[in-house]
Amino acid sequence: MDTAQRSGRLAATLLAAVLAGTGLTVAAAPAAHAAASEAVAKLPIGTYSGLAVDSVHQRVYVADQRDTNSDGTVLVYDFDGQKVATLPHQYAVSGVALSEDATTLYVGERSRVVAYDTGTLQQNGAYGATYDTCGRQLAFTGGRVWSTSAYVYQTYQCATASTALNMFADGTVNSTGWNDIGRLQLAPGAGGQNRLLMGQPKESGAADPFLASFDVSGTTPVRDASRRFADADGKGALDLKDMAASADGTKVAVADATAGTRLLNAGDLTDASGQYPALPAGATSTAVAFSGDGKYIARGAQAGGSTPDLLVQSADPADGTPPLEFVFQGSLDGNGVAPRGLAWSQDGSRLFAVTRGGNGYEYWLHVIQPPAVQYDTRFTGDLTHSPSGAVAGEPLSVRGRLEWDGPAPARPLKVTAVREDANGTHQLGTATVKEDGTFTVLDEPDLVGTATYRVSFLGDLTHRPATDVTHTVTVGRAPAAITLTGPEEATMSGGVHLTGTFTAQGKALPERATLTVQRTDRLGTGTLSSVTVAADGTFTIDDLPRARRQVTYTVSWPGDDLHTDATASATVRVTR
Repeated sequence: MDTAQRSGRLAATLLAAVLAGTGLTVAAAPAAHAAASEAVAKLPIGTYSGLAVDSVHQRVYVADQRDTNSDGTVLVYDFDGQKVATLPHQYAVSGVALSEDATTLYVGERSRVVAYDTGTLQQNGAYGATYDTCGRQLAFTGGRVWSTSAYVYQTYQCATASTALNMFADGTVNSTGWNDIGRLQLAPGAGGQNRLLMGQPKESGAADPFLASFDVSGTTPVRDASRRFADADGKGALDLKDMAASADGTKVAVADATAGTRLLNAGDLTDASGQYPALPAGATSTAVAFSGDGKYIARGAQAGGSTPDLLVQSADPADGTPPLEFVFQGSLDGNGVAPRGLAWSQDGSRLFAVTRGGNGYEYWLHVIQPPAVQYDTRFTGDLTHSPSGAVAGEPLSVRGRLEWDGPAPARPLKVTAVREDANGTHQLGTATVKEDGTFTVLDEPDLVGTATYRVSFLGDLTHRPATDVTHTVTVGRAPAAITLTGPEEATMSGGVHLTGTFTAQGKALPERATLTVQRTDRLGTGTLSSVTVAADGTFTIDDLPRARRQVTYTVSWPGDDLHTDATASATVRVTR
């Protein structure tokens, strides 16, 4: 299936929003009951190279580059996350760009740029282009398509290849004469601003990568601003992952993997007077996008655990309204926002996020309609466990309580849990939160020693994620037991017949237990032949005693890594 509809998974958080002004709004419902939803499509691709949103036809275009010699595709989804078309290409594709009137989609190939009619999704033209083996970046601004191109013999050379900037107009391609080292990134300025942004990634090897702005209103691009970010000691250099111009064209936001989100003045690329709060600790910036209506900014990241991977907030850094926070985690979501993986619908009602996870070759498309209000959540009290004496291989229950503000959830909330022990981290799945806030996590620890349980609430589209809570349990070995029964009296000639049972709780033994048997009489103690326990746990011992009077038989098992030892004895009076 391409799409899974879920309204209660992401940690989308905002304490309060004003229905008129800077707050996030949907429909006309009261704030406490505003609609909120999310659709998630697992993308059938192993690479990702571009995202474009067509608000006129309500389509989303995702480019699957493949490699230089493979057939690339462009996937087309609607605003509900349903795949509606696939645009196949004979060669690798890279970069997609949409004309300002949304009538034409441009797709980069290695030797040309192909144009599609967005109404019919049929090709309606192609521009021959300078050969490219590194993946084109495309941008549409100033009434023209702009493209990068680089040629190398091996793709590993792309990071430091010489990359040129080309422009396409009136069916022809022209070199602009601008070039530099590395996979140069492009981004358009705001609509109608006739401005093109260019950035140099850190992987180019440049000691101080640049960001530049070009005036593209004339026949050739003119650079009118540029900046390098390292200080006199060489610190603070740009680690570019994405960039975007604000809707009014006055600001440029930069996703810097080292510095987080930089907000710059578009005119000269100096630091804006106000900056956005830092991303959460442990989050590495990957993407940035302004909504078309100018109200919001989305900031994407890669982060672990319950640390947010996506923040959505007012585009005005002076607005102190807490942001929406989204956590992507696991095989249903991806593990973070892919570089250049964010785009908005023109009216700001939907945010599209491409996330990356698994081994780095799996991608998801999230279609998010931000809600009008979120509420805080928190774990209250400590976690507890039962039984109090936890043993390996036996069921264990970890209990806690989650509280939330605002109205009761429309559907039960879920918490996730992991167990951390000497063998690493083990996912325990989800547990349902009851109406009174209580929940129970079920587990069966399989290692003796200390186990730490970590419970998380990642939030949903109407509840803020809670701070994780942990609980440490000492896991012991499961008990084993032996019973041994013999006659009160026996004769030396008739022998002694004993029966017994062996039980071991917890994890099943890999093999049937072998028991050691000892006999103690007036002549001393000696070891008899061992006995193997039957499948039903029973065993028998037959012996011809060597002496009269009291004879004691002792059966023992030494235990193993997960089970205690066990012993049992029986005394028989032996006569002649």
